[in-house]
Amino acid sequence: MKFIDDIFNSRSKKDGNFLYKIHEILGFKPKNLPIYKRVFTHRSMNHKDKFGNAINFERLEFLGDSLLDSIISTHLFKQSPQGNEGYLTKMRAKAVSRSNLNTIGKSFELLDLLESQVDHDCFSQNIYGNLLEALIAAIYLDQGFKKCEKFVTEKIIIPFIDIEELENKVISYKSYMIEWCQKLKYSYELQEYQDNGKPSKGQQYFAMAYILNGVIVAKARATSKKKAEEKVCRRAYYALQDQIID
Repeated sequence: MKFIDDIFNSRSKKDGNFLYKIHEILGFKPKNLPIYKRVFTHRSMNHKDKFGNAINFERLEFLGDSLLDSIISTHLFKQSPQGNEGYLTKMRAKAVSRSNLNTIGKSFELLDLLESQVDHDCFSQNIYGNLLEALIAAIYLDQGFKKCEKFVTEKIIIPFIDIEELENKVISYKSYMIEWCQKLKYSYELQEYQDNGKPSKGQQYFAMAYILNGVIVAKARATSKKKAEEKVCRRAYYALQDQIID
């Protein structure tokens, strides 16, 4: 097979292995291998081109984010003819949520290909979504929009994005609980309180209470105020689930 010959005839065994793995993910042979290598280059490698510009995935991530938004928007527009602008916007936000993209990127085992001076165990889960967006940009630059759209449709939308499931998915419990209270004209408050729990060594915690109509419904603590608010709202959501009707 010509593709296998190309692997063995590549400049190095390392290039050959990379080409094989990329072909496996994409389902087609890339034309411009260096653009895919950029996808899997972390800024800690400190690589630069001949003009002194940084070589890493971050600019590709920016482009891939826009491409993915466009392709997902088109899909939702076609599949949900009754959906108004608000509905389509909310569904797109769910489809391209960081947690969703992280799950998809992890299924492709993208982190295994990343060249970095940072130990892979030190990365947050967001690295998977970041690499996925960069990969989408690389496909666009290498193959054009139609091939990029085909990849997103076949490898991302069909296996991972189900409109019915998205309708029932909550991506921000804080936003959901605020909207729910406003709709029912309930009074609510997210109140920080003094946490008496045992702190971890060198780690500050924020404690938050969710108060509904003057009654504390849930409490939570986390390493940032934002995380504590989201966590306590998630707990409140499940505590009040019997009362919450979409």
